[in-house]
Amino acid sequence: MLAGDTLRQALELITGERARTHGEKYINHSRICSLWNAYLANAGTAIVLDPTDVALMLALLKVARTQSGGAHNEDNYVDIAGYAAVAAEIASIDRADD
Repeated sequence: MLAGDTLRQALELITGERARTHGEKYINHSRICSLWNAYLANAGTAIVLDPTDVALMLALLKVARTQSGGAHNEDNYVDIAGYAAVAAEIASIDRADD
């Protein structure tokens, strides 16, 4: 798959199918962030995440899956590109609120 194809497919997912399935990106990642922060606090960890961290960590999950030794899965790369774009969008929203 060419780089442009990967990016186009990621764009289609984050603005189309995934947007309809998961709802507004910032709200969805904020909800995940709240749950992860509650989990970390309960585990006694002082780390506090923000919604951008969630998108970046989900991208890292996909990176880890590329290393699983299984068959090549182009969807992992599409999802990495999508999560990177979502992280950039969320970070720009958070910076605008400062």
